[in-house]
Amino acid sequence: MSGLSTSFNLVLASGSRVRRTLLTGAGLDPTVDPADLDEPAIEADCRLRGLDTPATALALAEAKARLVVARHPGAVVIACDQMLDVGGESLRKPDDMAGAAATLRRLAGRDHRLICGTVIRRGDETLWRHTDEAVLTMRPLDAAAIEAYLARAGEVVLTSVGAYQLEGLGAQLFERIEGDYFTILGLPLLPLLAALREQDLAVAGLLS
Repeated sequence: MSGLSTSFNLVLASGSRVRRTLLTGAGLDPTVDPADLDEPAIEADCRLRGLDTPATALALAEAKARLVVARHPGAVVIACDQMLDVGGESLRKPDDMAGAAATLRRLAGRDHRLICGTVIRRGDETLWRHTDEAVLTMRPLDAAAIEAYLARAGEVVLTSVGAYQLEGLGAQLFERIEGDYFTILGLPLLPLLAALREQDLAVAGLLS
């Protein structure tokens, strides 16, 4: 598509500071309106229906988009969900620092997958669906290393499904990553920008 659509309102259905920073850094200016869902209940229903982790992440993103788009008639809504799979079990964000320590003990010395489901929705139509994943290998960590990391990183780790932030101090925890860096941060930015271009949703000519 060749035209430019600059009159739409872009809404990010997430309270993630990192996701917003990625979008603004790419020249977009989203309104932030986090979806408030019972994510464990939706995930449990997806599992009962036999959905795998990528399909579950996408279903959660769809649910967030449907909720938020109803509050913003005519807006373009971007919604995401990131899940962590380790040994066939999915983990979600820790509730407290004790939970963060338990997560890191579970991941230390092992591979895990980060799966990100993303949708673009406008009104009653989902314009784009996408899943991507990355594989991360965390180095072995003993109890003292985990305690020292959490003390230094602080409660910001509670905003991450794996209790780490790869763009910051969390990089110290890893031996290897395989996959898209933006996906690890929680937003597959390059495919998303391509989808916005495909839908003719350019901003100030930057995406044309």
